[in-house]
Amino acid sequence: MKNESNEIYTMFNMAGIATAYGMLALSIWLAPVDLSTKGFWGMGVFLLTLSLVNFVKYRIDARSQQDRINQIEAARTEKMLEEYVSEKK
Repeated sequence: MKNESNEIYTMFNMAGIATAYGMLALSIWLAPVDLSTKGFWGMGVFLLTLSLVNFVKYRIDARSQQDRINQIEAARTEKMLEEYVSEKK
């Protein structure tokens, strides 16, 4: 069930992103400015999107790395405790 709710949430967000980009593209297309200005705005939107995707990926990677470090430390602590208990017997 959890996977299904994640899929629904993901699809809802994808629809929102597609709608936002569609409306943005329409507003840029209909803006009463030169084509070069529209191109500049489009490049800005593209580069901002690229930066946001990279930022989110960096944060996910950093969190994943910290989780691995925590798992290694917990395993090390568990092993040390097992060795200590087995020596006391």
